[in-house]
Amino acid sequence: MTENSRTPGVGTLDWAPAGDHPELLAPPVVAALAGLDLPAWVAPIDAALADTAAFCEAYDVPLEASANCVVVSGRRAETERTAACLVLATDRADVNRVVRKHLDVRKISFAPMDDAVSRTGMEYGGITPIGLPADWPVLVDAAVTEQPWIVVGSGIRGSKLALPGPDAGRLPGAEVIKLAIAG
Repeated sequence: MTENSRTPGVGTLDWAPAGDHPELLAPPVVAALAGLDLPAWVAPIDAALADTAAFCEAYDVPLEASANCVVVSGRRAETERTAACLVLATDRADVNRVVRKHLDVRKISFAPMDDAVSRTGMEYGGITPIGLPADWPVLVDAAVTEQPWIVVGSGIRGSKLALPGPDAGRLPGAEVIKLAIAG
């Protein structure tokens, strides 16, 4: 993993190179970052403020710099397909049309919390597109890649990650598509 020479200019957080603070990351995120050539920064937060609206307000992070990662699951016959969707906090993923068609499933929904947590090894409210199971596509809304920096979960509720928006499209399993509808 490489670190960008400048810290993210996002919010009032105390950003530090993610590789220097594995204690602020879920184990799958630590492992994934070790194998990526990706500038990533981490900052501790109050876990009670991990939800997007509270987080952005408390730490002066603009909604358009915050990205949400949601896990969806769909079925066609006996085949289940799971994916992660990454969209800006100002938008929402068009799960019922765009994601359903992209995954070629008949029915789709947000994955149940217990399932998402057990399958990712991450905390609910901290799930991030970094360190997900290798067979999951990561559907990244094109608007995410247009941001200079994005702030996402770190795998735990007690911190956030920042990375350059264009790098979200380079994550393992990433597919950049028009996925969001204005929220």
